[in-house]
Amino acid sequence: MRRTLLAFAVVPFLLVSSAFAGDAEIKAAQTVIDSQLKAFIANDGATAYSFAAPNVKRIFPTVDTFMNMVTNGYAPVRQPQNYSFGKVQQTGPTSIVQQVLIVGPDGKDYEAVYTLEQQPDGSFQITGCSLRASTSVST
Repeated sequence: MRRTLLAFAVVPFLLVSSAFAGDAEIKAAQTVIDSQLKAFIANDGATAYSFAAPNVKRIFPTVDTFMNMVTNGYAPVRQPQNYSFGKVQQTGPTSIVQQVLIVGPDGKDYEAVYTLEQQPDGSFQITGCSLRASTSVST
C-alpha cells in the first residue's frame, strides 16, 4: 500500500552510508523529524506545521489543511506507536533523505522516507514524505 500526495512525492531512495553527510546535518534533520512526530502525537498542529518547508506550505496554506492531509493520508505518521531512524543519504550540500521506521496505530510496520532541505537561516525543513507499508523493513 502506497500513499502519495502531491506535496509528498515519491523519492527515489538509494540508501548509502551516513558517511557522506556530516553528523551535525544528519542530527539536525533527525531532530526536525522527531519534533514534528512528537507534535503530531501531542495534537499540536501548529508546531507540526512549523517544520514544513515553503513548498509544502504553498500547497497546504493553513494548519488545518495540512493536518487534514496528514490525518487522512498518513495515519502512521500522524499517530505512530513508535518510530526509529533508519538509513540516511545526503543528496546535495543542503539536502537530506532520511528513512524512518514506524509502527502505525494499527500495529503494522511502515517505512516513511522524508526529504529535507536546509533553509537560508541554516535550519532544516521537511519538503516531502513518502509512506509505504512494510513487511520486512531493515535498518
